[in-house]
Amino acid sequence: MKANWQILVVDDEEVMRESMAAWLREDGYNVDVAASGREAIELARKTDYAIHFIDLKMPGGIDGIETLMEIRRMRPDAAIIIITAYATVDTAIVAMKEGAQEYIVKPCNPEEISLLVSRIIKVKNLQRENRILRQKLTRQYQFHDIISKSPRMREILDLAGEVASLRSTVLIRGESGTGKELIARAIHFSGDRGAKPFVAVSCAALAESLLESELFGYEKGSFTGAAERKKGKFELANGGTIFLDEIGDIPPKLQADLLRVLQEKSFYRIGGNEEVRVDVRVVAATHKDLKQAVEDGAFREDLYYRLNVIEIRIPPLRERKEDIPLLAAHFVDRLSHETGKDVRQISDPAMRILMDYDWPGNVRELENAIERAIVSSRAPVLTEDDFSFLGEGAASHTFRVPDNMTIEAMEKLMIEAALRRTGGNVKEAAASLGIDRSTLYEKLKRFGIER
Repeated sequence: MKANWQILVVDDEEVMRESMAAWLREDGYNVDVAASGREAIELARKTDYAIHFIDLKMPGGIDGIETLMEIRRMRPDAAIIIITAYATVDTAIVAMKEGAQEYIVKPCNPEEISLLVSRIIKVKNLQRENRILRQKLTRQYQFHDIISKSPRMREILDLAGEVASLRSTVLIRGESGTGKELIARAIHFSGDRGAKPFVAVSCAALAESLLESELFGYEKGSFTGAAERKKGKFELANGGTIFLDEIGDIPPKLQADLLRVLQEKSFYRIGGNEEVRVDVRVVAATHKDLKQAVEDGAFREDLYYRLNVIEIRIPPLRERKEDIPLLAAHFVDRLSHETGKDVRQISDPAMRILMDYDWPGNVRELENAIERAIVSSRAPVLTEDDFSFLGEGAASHTFRVPDNMTIEAMEKLMIEAALRRTGGNVKEAAASLGIDRSTLYEKLKRFGIER
């Protein structure tokens, strides 16, 4: 982590600057040196150093105070430490007034420098963490900051904004990794329930008995180990929103209990006789075709219609590839800070690899791929070599045309696949195929395809 913080040492005396640089390198920092103020300014123009050690008296050109002022003008947040062999109150006052963070006197003590640098780096780490947290809080849950320029995603965000302050139940459909919970959080935090709790539950992660107690809570003594009353997620979300992820995996018994909550706004804790009333907005999500699950008898029809008051379908990343460069740049910026790696961008050849890949794991897979590339990279720019691991996955997802297949048969397969992806929505299927609805209706009739 230390090597990711860069330090600049500026001193016209070679012995002094090389000694200090050597001490700092021994501590694990990445150190550059400059023999003059002008050289220091040029280096600072190209690199955002964590700390600048600047000698006060440098003959010829510009002195330490002028160098300090110019660097502060370019880098307002720069940490600058003035070093001098001629310590006076006046010089200290001038240095501090112009923005020096510290003022040390030659000959420098290596232990003193190590402690000073360590203290400054700790502060900078906290500042970096706070900045990332603020970005998450201000960007992640606001519609206008969800990263997309896809027209279909803009329609989704517009719809989500319209329903944010309604009480209606929302069903979010989409493949794994498309960002269903992100949309759910955006709906919650953009509506009038934003100041109230947002509680997320994965219905696929728990066994039936555990999921029941997780959702509805239990009374003391209701089963072995129930040493005290526990509130369930519905109770904890009172006044706010409960997000039921992978709702298609909920067991039949709990489907009936959930239907009661949606209808009556009340439930009983396990082992309890007291009816608990709640005001909770339900947002559910699934990657499954719930309508097909109803037809197969695996999901209650009445619950399906209760959940599907407002439906939002998030397209997979392969259907909105124009978002890949935006998302990739965002992940590089965030993950380079979180991992402490100095990675700033993705090369054009590497971006072509990302654009050509189908991303079966969607946005989550893209994020993981960027993180893996950043962790293994040793340069500030990610190249195609950093994404070589995608080649194996790409090869496995390459479509192979069956022998003797006609263009007409291929077209029929593509239309059927598009309808399956969109749950029979002709408008969305036509958009994904790049044709208009009337053309798709004609082809449905010609090929005898049922919606």
